[in-house]
Amino acid sequence: MGNFNLAHSRIRALVLFMALIIFLFGVRLIQIQAIQASDYRSKAFSEMEKVSTLQAPRGDITDIHGVAFARSVAAISIVVDQTQILNPAKVAKLAAPILGLPEADVEIALTGTKKWSMVSRNAKPDTWLKLTEAIAAYNAKFEPVSSERIIGFYPERSYVREYPSGELIASLVGFVNHEGIGATGLESSMNSKISGVNGKYSYANGFKAEIPGSQSEIIPAQVGTSVRLTVDRDIQWVASKAIAKAVKSSNALSGTVIVMDPKTGHILAHATAPTFDPNNTKKVSLVAMRNPSVQDIYEPGSTGKIMTLAAALEEKKITPDSVFTVPYKLKRADKVFSDHEPHPTQRLTASGILAVSSNTGSILIGEMISNQSLYDYLTKFGVGVKTGAGLPGESRGKLLEVNQWSGTTAPTVAFGQGYSLNTMQATSIFATIANDGVRVPPTVIAGTSDSSGNYTPTEKQKAVRVVSATTAKQMRMMMETVVSAHGTAPSAAIDGYRVAGKTGTAQRIDDTCGCYRGYTASFIGFAPADKPAYVINVTIQDPKGMHWGGALGGPVFREVMSFVLQSQGVAPSQTKIKKVALNEAQLLAHNKVLRVKTN
Repeated sequence: MGNFNLAHSRIRALVLFMALIIFLFGVRLIQIQAIQASDYRSKAFSEMEKVSTLQAPRGDITDIHGVAFARSVAAISIVVDQTQILNPAKVAKLAAPILGLPEADVEIALTGTKKWSMVSRNAKPDTWLKLTEAIAAYNAKFEPVSSERIIGFYPERSYVREYPSGELIASLVGFVNHEGIGATGLESSMNSKISGVNGKYSYANGFKAEIPGSQSEIIPAQVGTSVRLTVDRDIQWVASKAIAKAVKSSNALSGTVIVMDPKTGHILAHATAPTFDPNNTKKVSLVAMRNPSVQDIYEPGSTGKIMTLAAALEEKKITPDSVFTVPYKLKRADKVFSDHEPHPTQRLTASGILAVSSNTGSILIGEMISNQSLYDYLTKFGVGVKTGAGLPGESRGKLLEVNQWSGTTAPTVAFGQGYSLNTMQATSIFATIANDGVRVPPTVIAGTSDSSGNYTPTEKQKAVRVVSATTAKQMRMMMETVVSAHGTAPSAAIDGYRVAGKTGTAQRIDDTCGCYRGYTASFIGFAPADKPAYVINVTIQDPKGMHWGGALGGPVFREVMSFVLQSQGVAPSQTKIKKVALNEAQLLAHNKVLRVKTN
């Protein structure tokens, strides 16, 4: 009986123990399923989930009508986990032809122990598709667990910068480097705005690769600010073709054409030659990537004479009909200055001095105002002052303070040498005369659009009066003589329109020797002269052989301005050119006619 009770007690204890075990398992199961289920799911998912950067597309850069000069196109950067690549040489042989890369370079990217290695940056989506298809076809030959299978490749979302217009406006727009950062031009100077803000996305990670279709956006990427330029693509195209042809035919170092609206400061065209293709910059030199319109400075030569004459007119020291005795040579201090062609001493009017571009005549006019006054006028016109165009790398040029002037500085400055400026500054000077004496800073930015598409026009910069409207009008009348048959640029004349301008043929400073070597040839003008709508600057650096500004720049001006006037609907001139006396004989004859009419 005792043995039976002992056995019964043991069985009951065992049952109770088993019940306790079952109870504890039940409690634990409830804890896992009901209480800690979310924690375990999170832990399990976190081991599979990865977070990566969602690259933001850069904002577009467009012309005034919205035609894209620069835009971001969706791309895929192909990366690899090197630890998953067991035979780099073999895999490289398969992948290189698809990626369009040297086999040796691909093998280097695949070899090593890095968990992340870039194989092909900013590849086209189609390239990634072809690669995955090729890998799938290769892997189909082996068992799922075979070590011969290729794994370890995966894509990262990105964008590639595309320039639909190619080299058309490369020096102004610039380009981005392989890391997607602006390297030159507006891409560089406005990089912080154009870049946008990167986002975040998560994806399921299987076998060290992103599982297709598992992507989930966490923080959306914010597209960068888009920039609308003042440039008109059609005018840009015409200007680019014209200057490229002129630079080639004259075997010049470079050339620039700028088209500007003098009332608003808007730049309608900014063409340079030679240029480069921003879609392919691997073999382009840093020099070729420069923006010569603001980075390269030069002595303007005779185009600078309009500031000397405008200053003298404004100070009421001369009138357009003031007569001067103009010799071929003129000595000042220890230097002898001369005109570009020998001639007997002439009796020229101020208008005639401008028409034939006399250096000695300009010196005589410059001497009618003080050195300080001449300096002040040049400064007000913008010499030695940045234009405010907002272009990167802009040089302010060089203009010595008056206390540094020597005995030959003032006469040299009077005919456009002894100081330097850039092409944008020179354009702005003529635009000031065209705009009734008011200088409006040039700009290439019409406005910007934020990530939501809200457009904000560029705030107008402060305009500065340089000379009176009367002086500007007199200068325009005098500058029409330059384009006449008696002037230095008859090749710039346009049928049906009154044209005014000035030629420039300046000695060019060679930095390698610190001496003058070669020339800068230019023609800057505006039309219609009686009611200026547009200013065009044609500047050609170091042409070989023929180097006169009128002969080289005049035809380019005529070609581009003719297109601008027609495309912008500017009506032909309705007023007649006022006859201007160029010398004393013409002035006397003109006055005699006036007396006869009066009598």
